[in-house]
Amino acid sequence: MSRTNPVRRVGAVLFDRDGTLVHDVPYNADPERVRPVEGAREALDALRAGGVRTGVVTNQSGVARGLLTEADVRRVNRRVDELLGPFDVWAVCPHGPDDGCPCRKPRPGMILWAAGRIRTDPADCVVVGDIGADVEAARRAGARGILVPTPQTRPEETAAAAHVAPDLVTAVRAVLDGLPHDRDPDAPAPAPASGARRPVPGRRA
Repeated sequence: MSRTNPVRRVGAVLFDRDGTLVHDVPYNADPERVRPVEGAREALDALRAGGVRTGVVTNQSGVARGLLTEADVRRVNRRVDELLGPFDVWAVCPHGPDDGCPCRKPRPGMILWAAGRIRTDPADCVVVGDIGADVEAARRAGARGILVPTPQTRPEETAAAAHVAPDLVTAVRAVLDGLPHDRDPDAPAPAPASGARRPVPGRRA
């Protein structure tokens, strides 16, 4: 018999930025290069129409690496907000992998901060992202995660995720339906959405 979770109202959905809401341009400092992924606008409109708050939680280690500035990140974020917003909350981690900060995914700091900022219990939040760090950060924060795989997502990350969706629209439908079921780990994982970005050498960090 399949194990099920009680249906709980979702108060907010927090999205990863690069590779989830917009096509991944590594260490992007140019707002003109921002391109929403297919279905992003439709998915966000559905959440807002359903009274679900939306936010973005994004690792931006290019700041720590000296590849872009915090001002660059703000400019790119403003462009994302122009195209897909308004979002209720933004959380950005500018630290590098070895900085030991509490905010960098897969640590839960950004999710906890964002939930507090919009006065929502983390347990009432869903985090949507394209790599294992996104759903692991959700788990550590007490939120639920949905993985939307792309060619850059490792197969083991897809296999380990409790909730997997082939695209953002399907992920949001699951949110609005209440995410009542964990995915059967023996079931085939959904394939990445068509038109997903090509793999980039190395992984976004």
